Amino acid sequence: MTSPPSAPIPAPDRLQPEELQAWRGMLQVHARLTAALDDDLRRQHGLSVPGYEVLMFVGDAEEGQARMADLADRVLLSRSGLTRLVDRLVADGLLQRRACEDDGRGSFAQITPDGRRRLQDARRTHLDGVRRLFLEHVGAAEQRQLGALWERVLAAI
Repeated sequence: MTSPPSAPIPAPDRLQPEELQAWRGMLQVHARLTAALDDDLRRQHGLSVPGYEVLMFVGDAEEGQARMADLADRVLLSRSGLTRLVDRLVADGLLQRRACEDDGRGSFAQITPDGRRRLQDARRTHLDGVRRLFLEHVGAAEQRQLGALWERVLAAI
């Protein structure tokens, strides 16, 4: 009597081909999508993807302002990188800083009228890019699967 073939035991020092394809694929797609979106935003609006994200989070927040600590948790930048980016957006007149009244160490980033106009223009470009570069190539069922997958992975981290 023969036993059924067993699954190969993963080598501790390398990924299996399908694991590697999934991992590298996710990294490559993210890098290329982000670079293409960044090119579009810089060329058309003078904003990087992180700059757009900061404007979006602040602009969409209640009263058009967000605590710097909350922004740092939402964007993919270090706290010092976020501080430098917000400083540039302030210098460009797109954000302003406000002291947090109930926390002497904290501060808010608040969107300016110019920042809100730039965000509205850039949002169209960003969404068009997301649709053209990603969503048009992934059906609705696959989008739901990917969404569920990302939630499961994030919950495990």
